[in-house]
Amino acid sequence: MTHDAVPAPGHALWDYRPITAAPGPVWPGGRRLAVYVAIGLEEYRFGAGQTEDIVPDVAAPDLVNTSWRDYGNRVGAFRLLERLERHGIPPTVLLNTALYDTAPELVAAARRAGAEFVGHGVSNSDSLAAMSAADEAGYLRAVAARIEAEEGVAPGGWSSPWLTHTPSTLDNLAAAGYRYLLDLRLDDRPVPLATGAGPLLTLPYALEVNDSTTVVGRAASATEFADMVVDEFDELLERSEEQPLVMSVVVHSFISGAPFRLRALDRALRHLGSHRDRVWFTQPRAIAAHLADHPGDQQAGAVAVPAGGGLA
Repeated sequence: MTHDAVPAPGHALWDYRPITAAPGPVWPGGRRLAVYVAIGLEEYRFGAGQTEDIVPDVAAPDLVNTSWRDYGNRVGAFRLLERLERHGIPPTVLLNTALYDTAPELVAAARRAGAEFVGHGVSNSDSLAAMSAADEAGYLRAVAARIEAEEGVAPGGWSSPWLTHTPSTLDNLAAAGYRYLLDLRLDDRPVPLATGAGPLLTLPYALEVNDSTTVVGRAASATEFADMVVDEFDELLERSEEQPLVMSVVVHSFISGAPFRLRALDRALRHLGSHRDRVWFTQPRAIAAHLADHPGDQQAGAVAVPAGGGLA
């Protein structure tokens, strides 16, 4: 291989900007740390496509893991929504649109709780990775259209099933009208992404303070996960004195909605809530809207937010 054939280091997905660079705008009320909590509300195809399992290697038909996941939409999600309401945290829902058909009462409960609905695919058995650019573009538009038809407003945010992407995903998201992506953790601040189809922002999205990757993926206990939430919060709250930051917590109805995990998560949320005077508990749409209204941070302020993007 010649040197000409070796890819150059780095990439052109986003610009490099160290944490020591000039800070962005302060959050509403003079607060320095914005916190959002995302709940994954997911639907899986029985016996087809990808699944998240708690018991490995169950022979088909897999009734066991199906029941574990279904517990989330029947029980766990309702209790998670109630816990967030109890602690005054507005919910952000990563929504598989199949739930409009399979669990309409759950979507209605999230709507009543003031949830922001973020596009999360039709089913979590899907993966963008297997799609052509054209198929992916149609899939992203279909999810946005279903949410707009049900909620009266198109989603501003997207989070990919299984965090999958194609070389066309960023362009397709911007072209479909999505304004921010919740899949990446490259910074503790919002970061503009490079697309050929218009503005697209990535908001800090927890890849580790995430019960799927940590509790299921790395077998962390409920207490360990709750401790991670508290430690992440305490460190970012201290660091936010240097410049405004964003923290996210990502949970799923069938994981953190289990009673013993919910107890531990509740203790962590109570700790976060005890610092309410210094923290902006919010939703991604409000963060994006605030940055658009306060373009002091030249990179983050580049995102455009259409009318209707309400503040939480």
